[in-house]
Amino acid sequence: MQDWVDRAGVPAVLEVVKSSSYKPNVHTYTVMIGGYCKEGKLARAEMLLGRMVEQGLAPNTNTYTTLIDGHCKGGSFDRAFELMNKMKLEGFLPNIYTYNAIVGGLCRKGQIQEAYKVVRAATSQGLHPDKVTYTILITEHCKQGHIMYALRLFNRMAENGCHPDIGTYTTIIAAYCQQRQMEESQKLFEKCHAIGLVPTKQTYTSMIAGYCKVGKSTSALRMFERMVQHGCLPDSITYGALISGLCKESRLEEARALYESMLDKHLVPCDVTRVTLAFEYCRKEKISIAVSMLDRLDKRQQAHTADALVRKLSAADNLDAASLFLKNVLEKHYTVDHLTYTSFINSCYNSNRYALASEISEKISKRISNFHQKDATTIA
Repeated sequence: MQDWVDRAGVPAVLEVVKSSSYKPNVHTYTVMIGGYCKEGKLARAEMLLGRMVEQGLAPNTNTYTTLIDGHCKGGSFDRAFELMNKMKLEGFLPNIYTYNAIVGGLCRKGQIQEAYKVVRAATSQGLHPDKVTYTILITEHCKQGHIMYALRLFNRMAENGCHPDIGTYTTIIAAYCQQRQMEESQKLFEKCHAIGLVPTKQTYTSMIAGYCKVGKSTSALRMFERMVQHGCLPDSITYGALISGLCKESRLEEARALYESMLDKHLVPCDVTRVTLAFEYCRKEKISIAVSMLDRLDKRQQAHTADALVRKLSAADNLDAASLFLKNVLEKHYTVDHLTYTSFINSCYNSNRYALASEISEKISKRISNFHQKDATTIA
């Protein structure tokens, strides 16, 4: 749609619509309406609908379905139903794609019972739920933790000739993993292979995270190796889940090796991954290793990690480790977050570590003083 806007911000598509040399047909209008809907510009999409009617063109089922989908994604269900009634009055029957647009919109809002009413309305008109219909409902049931309902739909889906794809399987597998039912998730995973479906990155990551959640990091490592062998590249989320699981079982050297491996692959570990691993090394009194882990990060990541670690270590009453990270931050001339400083000082007072509190306060005060002096020199 950006190509349809000129420098003055006036939609160039209007010039096409008004042009006397070129008259858009129904398909062209439908495509343009779809573009506006994707951008959430529903008023402009409605304007085009009105303009095409003015030009004597009758919107068809695809046109209405496109606009209905846009309104459902925007949460305007009243307007979506109005458009559905309007298309019926004009002799265009909604198809399963029209109903799927509404079912999907309702499920995104968590209104699954309303979604079922729409499905029943579709079936009463002789339409049959397709793979998309089933997948939408299965996904919402899994989100709400209703795995038995999801499984019933999953089985019914296959019985009705709508064979689930790897996306549907992954949804069920992830739900089982969330509920720590790893035996069931493993069965489904193996079934995917048996019927020729190729597990995706999300499939493998769900399995890895599930095994880590139940304290089976060895099984998670096997799944990780299997993932790599099959040419499915893990991302930072996959690595993070595995590192977290290894940390819970105090397998720190293996966790650190994975951490270094992801950095070598230019993957960025999230805050939780960085803090979890460093914190566990601090708990094992291997603070120097925890400090060295920050060296390969950029300045912003180092500062964020140090702040989070200081707060977590202070809450755990590991003030010696917390003070080392604070000193490290100050030595590198990074700014100490106010909440981090407050958390550390409060913990010092609560533990009667007044000398340590005084030492860090003095260092921070000196840092601020030096900063102001440098600032004054620059101005002068």
